[in-house]
Amino acid sequence: MSAQDEIEDSAAPLLEHLTELRSRLIYSVMAFLVGMIICFSFGGALLDFLLGPIERTMRSLGNPNPVMQYTAPQEYFFTLIRISVVGGLALSFPVIAYQLWRFVAPGLYRNEKNAFLPFIIASPVLFLIGAAFAHYIVVPLAMAFFLGFADLPSFVQAIAAEAVPNPGSALLPGAGGGLSLPSVAPDLSQQGVDIVFNGKVNETLDITLKMIVAFGVCFQLPVLLTLMGSAGLASSRGLRGTRKYAVVGILIVAALVTPPDVTTQLILFVVVYGLYEISIHLVAAVERKKDRAARAEGIIGENESLFDIDEDDLSDGEAAADQGTKG
Repeated sequence: MSAQDEIEDSAAPLLEHLTELRSRLIYSVMAFLVGMIICFSFGGALLDFLLGPIERTMRSLGNPNPVMQYTAPQEYFFTLIRISVVGGLALSFPVIAYQLWRFVAPGLYRNEKNAFLPFIIASPVLFLIGAAFAHYIVVPLAMAFFLGFADLPSFVQAIAAEAVPNPGSALLPGAGGGLSLPSVAPDLSQQGVDIVFNGKVNETLDITLKMIVAFGVCFQLPVLLTLMGSAGLASSRGLRGTRKYAVVGILIVAALVTPPDVTTQLILFVVVYGLYEISIHLVAAVERKKDRAARAEGIIGENESLFDIDEDDLSDGEAAADQGTKG
């Protein structure tokens, strides 16, 4: 066989792979466009759903008719486009993941397929859990903090300026005295400027989407670290040794991706650090599984390990067996 024939033979598989990649990309883009069109058709309902936390917060603070505004003719349209893009990615992700799987699966061994497939399934599930956690817990807390903080100075000022001594009144049931607010109507001619919250749709939606995406991505940490452990790029011992660096990194991420309030940042830090600890145990479980397979094949002995695992990583049965073997 000539050198030219060898070059042509090696080029043929490359062209086949490029053709396969192109077809998978076309299917993925088509799925994304279909999902985007579907989300745009229900854009108003999705916008109401995403603005639900701030609506409930405004009602709880005494506003019976919450109103959001937009100040540019194109603002509402592009707000729906943003929602459609995020929603289209969410709807089309199963198709995109399937196309990715079909592209990489032929080049994997059977054990690699069995190891890789669960991560494709777990990734969207964890993203949805993180997004739901952000929407139903974190975003309402953030909105309550910001809007409640805006009302706090006015409340404290009213207490300090208008509270008058009234020893004979009962401020609370059973109280014999204390402070009471004047019952006269407020003077509408007094000097000052009323500070009123006029929320913009795009700015409020920006906070909500950032929180949803941030928590959804952070919930991918167990998938990422476990996959790295399966590939031999991370170990449970290494993850334990880098805890202090992980804490610093998580704090930096929490400060960057969340609004500047301590409550939201603390919640993200606690959640992500908890996921980091869970990831350590998942990686340790992967290592134990590899050790059992290696022992079954006779690659290592009963008291040996492919990894430098602490005794804390062993299950109770394995630890007892290990101690019995050593004895």
